[in-house]
Amino acid sequence: MANARFKRWLYRGGRPNPLARAINRGWAVLHSLGIDPGRMVTLRVVGRRSGRLISFPLAMTSLGGERYLVSMLGSNAAWVQNVRAAGGSATLVHGRTEHVRLEEVAVETRPPILKAYLGLAPGARPHFPVDRDAPLEAFAAVAADFPVFRIRVETGSTSEQHAPGGN
Repeated sequence: MANARFKRWLYRGGRPNPLARAINRGWAVLHSLGIDPGRMVTLRVVGRRSGRLISFPLAMTSLGGERYLVSMLGSNAAWVQNVRAAGGSATLVHGRTEHVRLEEVAVETRPPILKAYLGLAPGARPHFPVDRDAPLEAFAAVAADFPVFRIRVETGSTSEQHAPGGN
């Protein structure tokens, strides 16, 4: 329980505090280098205010042959707002770079994705008002609060090896 309180404290108000930002920067570098687990990726997207490339460490969920990104902090998460402002254009890095288009998933199709996400992302569990073992109906009740994006590889996109330190 203390661990869950600490994780909620790191993201009080739906935003990372200075300690969480420092931890996230470190994870973003490790995920970019391709260090396992393979579900951990670094999302790079142009900042809607700064215009600079910003990196976010995220857990990627796979379900039914598709890959997804879920916002554990809801619609107000910076990466969600940046992806929306960029029209879904982003880059995923995990040892290699993929230029992707992130397509927001309709609320009614989110419940099984959210359930799968909570099964693999223990750090997200304190931010969800449902248990990872709850029935899909419980996830349907909160689906509108947690954006989900389907990952589509950009046509003609080439993958390149990521150079360490290029964050």
